[in-house]
Amino acid sequence: MTSASSALQARLFIDGQWRDGGDAGDFPVLDPATGETIARFPAATASDCEAAVRAAERAFPAWSQTSPRERSELLYRAFHTLRAERETLAEIIVRENGKAWADALAEADYATEFLRWFAEEAVRIPGDFRLSPAGDKRIVVSRHAIGVALLITPWNFPAAMATRKLGPALAAGCTTVLKPARETPLTAAYIVGVLDRVGAPAGVVNLVTPVPTGPLVAGMIADPAVRKLSFTGSTEVGRELLHACADSIVDTSMELGGNAPVIVLPGADLDDAVSAALQAKMRNGGSACTAANRFYVHASLHDAFVRRMADELSAVRTGAGLERENQLGALVSEVERDKVAALVSTAVDEGARVVVGGAALPPGAFYAPTLLDGVTHGSTITRREIFGPVTAVVAYDDVDDAVRMANDTEFGLVAYVLGPEHDALRVALRLDTGMVAVNRGVLSDPAAPFGGTKESGIGREGGSEGILDYLEEKYIAMNP
Repeated sequence: MTSASSALQARLFIDGQWRDGGDAGDFPVLDPATGETIARFPAATASDCEAAVRAAERAFPAWSQTSPRERSELLYRAFHTLRAERETLAEIIVRENGKAWADALAEADYATEFLRWFAEEAVRIPGDFRLSPAGDKRIVVSRHAIGVALLITPWNFPAAMATRKLGPALAAGCTTVLKPARETPLTAAYIVGVLDRVGAPAGVVNLVTPVPTGPLVAGMIADPAVRKLSFTGSTEVGRELLHACADSIVDTSMELGGNAPVIVLPGADLDDAVSAALQAKMRNGGSACTAANRFYVHASLHDAFVRRMADELSAVRTGAGLERENQLGALVSEVERDKVAALVSTAVDEGARVVVGGAALPPGAFYAPTLLDGVTHGSTITRREIFGPVTAVVAYDDVDDAVRMANDTEFGLVAYVLGPEHDALRVALRLDTGMVAVNRGVLSDPAAPFGGTKESGIGREGGSEGILDYLEEKYIAMNP
């Protein structure tokens, strides 16, 4: 296995070459568990960003005309390489993101599966050929790569969000410019390096880390060569990017913020409900757009649920992710840790009670697993995406009220329903979210369409639908 230290690549990747960047200097990449600098990454300039777009533009005609099988084989080679190097990838994730080892290893496996899935989808791009209803023409519909795709990924899943975008884009025949979060560029650079090693042609995959981010990203969006933007991140930034895309009518996919409710129904099996609730809340330390945010627990189960969750959360071992027995790692930065601490403090001021945790755990960006009871629906913590290991419990008496409260948000990414299966399914169908997990705490799967409603996004990633966001339909009319 390649050691993570020797695998760290702290450079831009443009037109098939690693570069040190222009004259904008660099920025530190920190280990959140210690605060130590593990690398310095070059800040991409406007000329670096333009060079990446030009490289992708030059590479697009040839890459888009390669056979689906050739694109598929490239992704398969990358899949097999990353699977063999999963522990190296996981260690890089831990070092710059801070998450626990088990979460990092699970992300490494999840990330590689997107490459395999879209290797399979590359050879199954659909089309259509049919006679018009009037019988006067044949309707031929073909699909073609949309063009240069700008891919912007977040820090919380630095590997999986990169492959979830690179996989379908490359499978469709698009060329790409990847912009990772400034907190976690090393993971993205490693994945780009693997694609280079397995034969991605020059210009097909490019990596930039622009500083200042907003103006330089806007400059790339305004470039006529860029025809696709795929963004995963906050709703606030998503709005700004949508405005930027409007002038050039750039096609967009947006996976934005969430505020996932969990409804524990009367009659739920407490063992199963607590197990699923822990998974939904504590996966990735709560730093996930799919993380459970608001727990609506029926009054008949409320006290027992709180006791069981308190016991489970009290037993979570917190510490540096490279110590593999730890179950909860650091947040990505002290800034993010302080945001979580502020939400808990506000919740207490608004009447919530801390049952477990409720404190930062210095040194490093650690926050204790926390359980809040006595939370009121509509309070600040039920309105904000927590993005940390904090469980906020609201008691309810009537299922209709629970559904109303769950839907009472501008977000609509994912929800969880725990209880008797038929009752849970009926509730799931009433929830205004793009995804619902019934009696399980994890639902993400490369084979399933991932995305939300309302202000949680536009489009779907993964599944058979995922590749369609990188393709444009062409209708050809022919005489019968």
